[in-house]
Amino acid sequence: NFLITAGPTHEAIDPVRFIGNLSSGKMGIALALEAAKQGAIVKLVLGPTYLDCNHSNISVYRVESANEMYNKVNTLFTNSDISIFAAAVADYTPENVAENKIKKSDNNISISLVKTTDILAEMGARKEDHQLVVGFAVETENELRNAKEKLEKKHLDMIVLNSLNNKGAGFEYNTNKITIIDKQNNILNFNLKDKSEVAKDIIAKIIELR
Repeated sequence: NFLITAGPTHEAIDPVRFIGNLSSGKMGIALALEAAKQGAIVKLVLGPTYLDCNHSNISVYRVESANEMYNKVNTLFTNSDISIFAAAVADYTPENVAENKIKKSDNNISISLVKTTDILAEMGARKEDHQLVVGFAVETENELRNAKEKLEKKHLDMIVLNSLNNKGAGFEYNTNKITIIDKQNNILNFNLKDKSEVAKDIIAKIIELR
């Protein structure tokens, strides 16, 4: 049983605006499809994206906000054997959401933000011995050091590092260039590949760890 998160979250400012990011969900969807093709039962928690994910072994749960993603993951995590957190979840959300569209008036406006629940950290702390938890780290500087710190701090079994300094890697691309680090500090570097091929590399490493 796989639990996979994918895509961005949208944190509402008012009925027509939100805070978001550039994640497309392509990497997480590729992981869900690869796991399903290998016979896994997959629960895919998918943030707002135009993409679909269709396979008889995959159940898709669409969410919008970080809080909605947390609530859905919270209900599915206990029954998962392997959880891959590939979603780009907002770290902050507006403290108050305007009931009506904010009109253009003053030259400046301020929006107070509050932290969202750290889904990856909470699930990493809760995992049982039979569960394996994989995180993603998207970095722009001190990439390897930051990824290793995240691996340890959030009690992960493995982390997949994306550097936005690598051409063709990261958000919106059909390709990705990753580094995998496991909790034994084994480091695997991969060449730039189509995300479907990257998914095969990640799933293969997970099977090895299992």
